Amino acid sequence: MAIEGPLKELSIHDVFQLLDLSRKTGTLRVVSDLRQNAGTVYFEDGVVVGAEIRSNPHPLGRLLLRAGRVSEQDLLHARALQAAGDQRRVGEILVGEGVLNPRDLGRHVRRQIEEVVFELVGWSEGYFAFEEGKNEGWPTEAESRVPTGQLLMEAARRTDEWSRIEKKITHLGLVPRLAPVVDTGSPLDLLPAEWEVLAVIDGERSVRDLAAALGRPEFEVARTLFGLATAGIIGLEDPTRRAMEAMGNTGLPILLGEVDQFLGAGDPDAARQAAETAVASHPDEPLAHLAHGRALLAAGHPDEAAESLWQAVQLDPNSAQAQRLLGLALSAVGRFREAAQVWDHWKRLSAKPPEEDAQIGAVERVRQAALALDLALRGSRD
Repeated sequence: MAIEGPLKELSIHDVFQLLDLSRKTGTLRVVSDLRQNAGTVYFEDGVVVGAEIRSNPHPLGRLLLRAGRVSEQDLLHARALQAAGDQRRVGEILVGEGVLNPRDLGRHVRRQIEEVVFELVGWSEGYFAFEEGKNEGWPTEAESRVPTGQLLMEAARRTDEWSRIEKKITHLGLVPRLAPVVDTGSPLDLLPAEWEVLAVIDGERSVRDLAAALGRPEFEVARTLFGLATAGIIGLEDPTRRAMEAMGNTGLPILLGEVDQFLGAGDPDAARQAAETAVASHPDEPLAHLAHGRALLAAGHPDEAAESLWQAVQLDPNSAQAQRLLGLALSAVGRFREAAQVWDHWKRLSAKPPEEDAQIGAVERVRQAALALDLALRGSRD
């Protein structure tokens, strides 16, 4: 049975439940053009046994290395054995060689799966496709069996908790700094996990960098930093805004580069912050509004993105990328006829760059789909 379609019709949460209840074995692939990201989840009898994501691949070896559980030499040795014909996974080899115990291996594989699934569950747009059976891309480093129901319950809990955390930690590019010491006459009463995070704060590394250095999930580190910030032990600084203040009104190329970098790293919230700074400092620059629109689309805010992209088109009517993305944003909020009109104008542009010309086939397909949906909606109203 083929299971595929847009996430607007069937959410990732519902797809997971369907695969769980029907005890499917196979590979689920999810692609988001707006986020410029893609993820893959492997199921066996409805249970998740592996997961990976383009923006943050989390290969098991790197996780173990960052956590100090194995050395680079250990990993090279395990992969050399695989190259020589050893059919075991990397994790199984490390356990067999006595480098790693099974409990540590299982915990890190589960952590890898959780981080990917929690990211995917937050996607509200994109396309999914499930392919039954085990294929060549099946996990090769280790396998862990994580009940799908547990993953979905934890994802829901994290979503609720993150809405509280992001009031202080607006994106993972923020840089924590130690607050000035205030003598209260009593020592700090912190948990071990809080001391661990506090020990690696250097005023230079971002929230994401600290999580990588500690080998811990970004969510856990952000939650710990939220508590430290609430207690006044640390402060949080946005390096993009600081850089722009230092450069005055001359740093648009640097800001646009920041937007591209954050989007490529799968951090649309940080990209949005950089783009907002670009728009504030360069309100008449179409590239700033284009970057803002791209970041808003990636962050899942197509209605706001449409406003920014419309402004970009007004400032530069020949911007092919702005017009194409404006069509996507309008379509995402159900303004199908307007989207088709924008794409018609996009096709008539005489001087599109090669990367835009390469999108002609894809744009025509979504234009036809938008017109069909518009017709169906109008028919249902009649």
